[in-house]
Amino acid sequence: MKGDRVEIVVDAGDTTRTYEVVAERAGRRVETAVRRGVVEVSEVTRNGSVVRTARFMANRVLALVEQPLPRAADGDGE
Repeated sequence: MKGDRVEIVVDAGDTTRTYEVVAERAGRRVETAVRRGVVEVSEVTRNGSVVRTARFMANRVLALVEQPLPRAADGDGE
């Protein structure tokens, strides 16, 4: 959903780098996948089309933090 965010911390030799992938429009979400030693973080539309993808070597990824947007509680009428 809009506002969902994933932060990726990557080992860049003598330092670390932080990257973010954010769902910027309504109806989009951020999905993560680990395949064949590669971490993929993608922004995806409602119908499943990939808008953009960030790829990182899995052995270089130090942290992958998924930060979903807080949702309002259902049924409280506000």
